[in-house]
Amino acid sequence: MKLEKIAVATPLGIAKINGDADGVRSLIFTDKKSPVTKVIPEVLQECVTQLEEYFNGTRTEFTVKINPQGTEFQRKTWKSLQAISYGKTMSYLEQSKVLNKPKAIRAVANANGKNLLAIIIPCHRVIGTDGSLTGYAGGLWRKKWLLEHESENKQQSLF
Repeated sequence: MKLEKIAVATPLGIAKINGDADGVRSLIFTDKKSPVTKVIPEVLQECVTQLEEYFNGTRTEFTVKINPQGTEFQRKTWKSLQAISYGKTMSYLEQSKVLNKPKAIRAVANANGKNLLAIIIPCHRVIGTDGSLTGYAGGLWRKKWLLEHESENKQQSLF
């Protein structure tokens, strides 16, 4: 099965997406200059469509077929992330309790950091117990942007 790789423009910069008929394997943001893919392979078209809908504010949940690559613990951790509703957050401590691993906060945070399906598996919705924005592989500014994008109380511009 051929692994397709594309680059698409988003409000957060270039998103590199790869996957095949088994599902999307990764969606990561890059700060490197990269040409945008002009023709989207059919196996990745639904992912691009849903990503556009998310950024346009018309999609709050992803249904695209995914194929995350990781250990059993990582996949369980990522599955728990998918239960965090759009516009909601959870602390790393709360997530570790959901996984019945209350003392494994660092392991859970580490697994979140290995998530290669940004936005689709919403690790940006996990924050510090004190409400701080901690850890995000795509950069804290992107995490802040995503949380504000999903907030019911969007910051309105005066001009």
